[in-house]
Amino acid sequence: MSPDVARVAGYHHLGLTVTDLARSVKWYCEVLGLETEREIEGRGFRRVRLRSPGGGLTLSLTAHQAGAGERFDERRAGLDHVAFRVGTVGEVEDLKQRFERLGVDHSEIKRSADKAMITLRDPDNIQLEVFAGG
Repeated sequence: MSPDVARVAGYHHLGLTVTDLARSVKWYCEVLGLETEREIEGRGFRRVRLRSPGGGLTLSLTAHQAGAGERFDERRAGLDHVAFRVGTVGEVEDLKQRFERLGVDHSEIKRSADKAMITLRDPDNIQLEVFAGG
């Protein structure tokens, strides 16, 4: 690669469109432990920026006034799923216990060697994974 070509270094944030902003903000804060960082009002939309405690992950949730109100379907072109990384397999197990305590439907933990993953869906049916390991 030529030295004068910019390189992408990582994601700045992930933005998801939701049908009910208050419901989704509450869900992501309770279920995944994110915290509200900022609320934004724009022409035709409302957005809440969430962050993981200590930084590192920024998730923006947006409700559009002109939204169709349809639930997410990964079989349409666009987003398939979102995978969140945690540090250890034990943290995946801890989150499974939190999901059960909150009544959040989820898969069993899928394990292989030093990896673990659990799958769930947010209130708009967006498929999420929580993943630990390489």
